[in-house]
Amino acid sequence: MKTEKAVVVFSGGQDSTTCLFWAKERFAEVEAVTFDYDQRHSLEIECAKNITEELGIKHHILDMSLLNQLAPNALTRTEIEVKDGAEGVLPSTFVPGRNLLFLSFAGVLARQINAKHLITGVCETDFSGYPDCRDIFIKSLNVTLNLSMDYPFVIHTPLMWLDKAETWGLADHLGAFDFIREKTLTCYNGIIADGCGKCPACRLRKNGLNEYMIKRKELLR
Repeated sequence: MKTEKAVVVFSGGQDSTTCLFWAKERFAEVEAVTFDYDQRHSLEIECAKNITEELGIKHHILDMSLLNQLAPNALTRTEIEVKDGAEGVLPSTFVPGRNLLFLSFAGVLARQINAKHLITGVCETDFSGYPDCRDIFIKSLNVTLNLSMDYPFVIHTPLMWLDKAETWGLADHLGAFDFIREKTLTCYNGIIADGCGKCPACRLRKNGLNEYMIKRKELLR
């Protein structure tokens, strides 16, 4: 029987929406928190609002605009080009401190509403080299949050060891495949669903989808 409460760090993208469905299946109560850091596309926040409203999830939007001032990057500055990382250089979309701050503030919120479970869609298998998406970082922060607030937080990372094809598979298993494909925003150019098809986020999403669809057809034979 589901009895506990959880908070999902939620952007309205493919990964966090998959995590939202994952949490709904496991916890008695689920709330979502979205951070407004003056990101490149305000549509991201509107998308998150629409999804949580449709699913009947209580939705918190927290102001994180200071992050925009401190960490200029391609997700906060339209004049900075979206580029993949190369030769040890992080992609231009890396936002220093983002997951550290997001999970810390999500923890403060969770403690206030008596939720001990935090869910985030970070992934070390199919990622862009972001250091704050690594499993070792999440485990370290989990300990730090518990010590900082003397509270038994548990950070869940359902996608940590899944590639994008497997993430699509999980969405399908959760009965959310079409919902996530049609209503989420992953694209760096702000196009919902399949996106622009050209930016790094769209390419990763599309390649994973194509790989999963091949596997899906094989399973249905």
